[in-house]
Amino acid sequence: MIQSILEKAYFTNSLTKNEIIELLLNKNDKSLYTYADKICKKYKGNFIHLRGLIEFTNVCKNDCLYCGIRCSNKKVQRYRLTNSQIIDCIKTGLKNGYKTVVLQGGEDSFFDCEKIIKIIKQIKQYDIALTLSIGERTYDEYKLFKEAGADRYLIRIETTDKNLYYKMHPNMSYDNRKNCIYNLKSLGYETGTGCIVGLAGQTIESLAQDILFFKEVNADMIGIGPFIPHPETPLANESNDNFDLALRVMAVTRLLLPDINIPATTAMETLRPDGRIIALKSGANVIMDNITLAEFKNKYEIYPDKKSSNRTKETLQKIGLFPSSTKGFRSDNH
Repeated sequence: MIQSILEKAYFTNSLTKNEIIELLLNKNDKSLYTYADKICKKYKGNFIHLRGLIEFTNVCKNDCLYCGIRCSNKKVQRYRLTNSQIIDCIKTGLKNGYKTVVLQGGEDSFFDCEKIIKIIKQIKQYDIALTLSIGERTYDEYKLFKEAGADRYLIRIETTDKNLYYKMHPNMSYDNRKNCIYNLKSLGYETGTGCIVGLAGQTIESLAQDILFFKEVNADMIGIGPFIPHPETPLANESNDNFDLALRVMAVTRLLLPDINIPATTAMETLRPDGRIIALKSGANVIMDNITLAEFKNKYEIYPDKKSSNRTKETLQKIGLFPSSTKGFRSDNH
């Protein structure tokens, strides 16, 4: 049965919810990863898109139960990068050959629409693609960011299980989160979303629904990370044995959305020393290297012991992969 489901997925890029569940429950058969890798190579080639990640503020108004920079965590050393510090990070990225950067931060009201637009325009003076990951904003703000030059936007749904979403995200709106994703799509952004795998109370059925949601919105980028408990959160004592399931969710997502960009997430590297290499052999095609100024890197601690990949070209070449020469849009395959 598994083989027939995989062949259907490979040739049609479509599965029912029950078929997805079958693949997610199947722990022992590694052919899922073979098929995911095969379809990734078919659509994306042997090329890996490298992104430079700039974590420019760890101030956040939200209190998400799983997140180390949640507003209730008083042990966090809060920081905000200045515009000139952000540009210093950009220059580092350019020196290292990055053609795209991700500007990521907590939902920090200090960075209002006007400030973000100014930052976007400064970054876009360089020949570089820009992804924003700054949370929930209004339709009009997203429109102004796009007009200022932002190319992509990443906002993970985290879970499509409404009850679980509300449990994990106090005082937040599931419907607003979902609307943000649709608004970004309608404005012409390359739109990224994703989920956390292994949250307390999460079911295989809800993970299957997450994957179908990614397909429904035709997301351009999907980030799938295993849950890692942070000691200063209410979920400190939950299990972190979520690597294999996260890998299966990622691989099935690749089968249903064959031409999108999927990062080998930092969380995978944190749980397994070779986590990113495993992910790159199982359907992932993106690496995000942290180019935040060194003095701030350890202060953006969503989960503990976060690894920085810093994968060299030689390491990638050992597994037959090469850095892409493009800016890494969905349509780019080399």
